[in-house]
Amino acid sequence: MTPSFPERLVVLAAVALLGAVAALAVVERSEQAASTAPLVSAAAPAGWNSAFAGSRGPVGDAQRTTCGQVLAPESLGVTHPVLPCGAKIVLRLGGTQVLTEVIDNELVEPGRQLEVTEGLARILHLEDTTEIDWRFATEAGG
Repeated sequence: MTPSFPERLVVLAAVALLGAVAALAVVERSEQAASTAPLVSAAAPAGWNSAFAGSRGPVGDAQRTTCGQVLAPESLGVTHPVLPCGAKIVLRLGGTQVLTEVIDNELVEPGRQLEVTEGLARILHLEDTTEIDWRFATEAGG
């Protein structure tokens, strides 16, 4: 005896429902495994890096950075096209080292890898575009 069309339809629906339940179980299990995996951040590279740096120049009226800060003549910070806003770095030029942070991600002059505010350029005695050293800041004792 051959099953009728409605009987075959019910069997197919049952198989489809069973497949859907199995697929949901697999997805749920993989999401649980992913959510319980510990998240770790990469350690910042140690040591000094070199970069071509120069001053951004004088600040215009109400000049706002891509990080949302309004620049003033006394602003101290660095522009880096890749590092995130607020990243703490140490700059070194000659015998002078300065702790600063990324305040902008849009370089003013082409050919530079980072730019410093006019005030920071004065502290570092940075003139023109010069190769300087930089590294990620670490906590005291670290």
